Amino acid sequence: MAPVPAKRTWKEVNSERKTIRKKWKEKKLLKQLGVKSDVNSFEEALDKPEEIETKSDATTSNETIEKPEEAPPVTEPRTVSIAVPGSIMENAQSAELRTYLAGQIARAACIYNVDEIVVFDDKGEGNDSKVKILVEKKKSRSCLQLARILQYLECPQYLRKHIFPLHKDLQYAGLLNPLDAPHHLRQQDESPYREGIVSDVPLKAGKGSYVNVGLLRDVVVDKVLTPSLRVTVKFLPQKEGSKKLSGVVVPPSQPKSDLNLYWGYTVRLADSLSEVLTNSPYKEGYDLTIGTSEKGTPVEHVDVDTLNNYKHCLIVFGGLHGLEAALEADEKLTVDDVSLLFDKYLNTCPKQGSRVIRTEEAILISLAELRRVLNI
Repeated sequence: MAPVPAKRTWKEVNSERKTIRKKWKEKKLLKQLGVKSDVNSFEEALDKPEEIETKSDATTSNETIEKPEEAPPVTEPRTVSIAVPGSIMENAQSAELRTYLAGQIARAACIYNVDEIVVFDDKGEGNDSKVKILVEKKKSRSCLQLARILQYLECPQYLRKHIFPLHKDLQYAGLLNPLDAPHHLRQQDESPYREGIVSDVPLKAGKGSYVNVGLLRDVVVDKVLTPSLRVTVKFLPQKEGSKKLSGVVVPPSQPKSDLNLYWGYTVRLADSLSEVLTNSPYKEGYDLTIGTSEKGTPVEHVDVDTLNNYKHCLIVFGGLHGLEAALEADEKLTVDDVSLLFDKYLNTCPKQGSRVIRTEEAILISLAELRRVLNI
């Protein structure tokens, strides 16, 4: 082994080696990220680490410390909701077709970045008894079945077995086309956010919880949470040399507000058309409501500026007999003209060739027509 020069101690030698190793890791990380700039400077740093350190010290001493810029105010992202009557499931002739119908609605919502799907009762059956989602009944109602399938498809595949027990409504769900949404991540996919479920594996008291996010290792979060709870996790930078994954629990809306990344939809049940409009999950409610009907105003005759200025938009679709039937079945609504319930009452497919446009077809047509004016 070559003798160590007298002027350098082992501490200095080890420090130099650590510096070289750190530069090498940074170079490797830049290559993985596809950043080509500054790679040559890192190669020079491997040969002359002492010069690089001297230059960085001189630069630091000459630079003036600037105050960090204030972050811009966080603006709440726009949301688009659609309301669909559960009675459309009764128009399908078999269990397989009912499941496929629900899959078509889920696919349309995902393609056009819909944030909320409201399944409402347009026959007035919900006025007799409250029906909550995922509650067992002797006879499953069409609203309940549609909502359950929509929730199942929105859930990432690696979480479904933990959240959804075996149920006859989901018997043919495996035949449906996957949504392949941004939050439906595979094990090898990289993302700053992931959906997960709180594990029942105990952690030290007050140290947080384990969350299963579909990776080989569970993520440790700083909060003590109830097991089997679905959460959205944001990853924290991994400590050097540590194999543990750590993160924080964030609102499901944060991926969209921070990265403009679509993060799936929520499902809400409503017992009537009036509950669709009044029981909004947003504090200020829906500031733009749109009803769809062949009796409405053709969409090309509507001023675009009147549709573009909104925060929370709701688009309501009728069933086999239209929104007029939902109005008649709702005891809380006293108006005679259904168009008075909405800010805009539109016909998104004028001069239609078919006598009847099915609801699942109307959803795709309407979202495609309104995508430009609503900026979705």
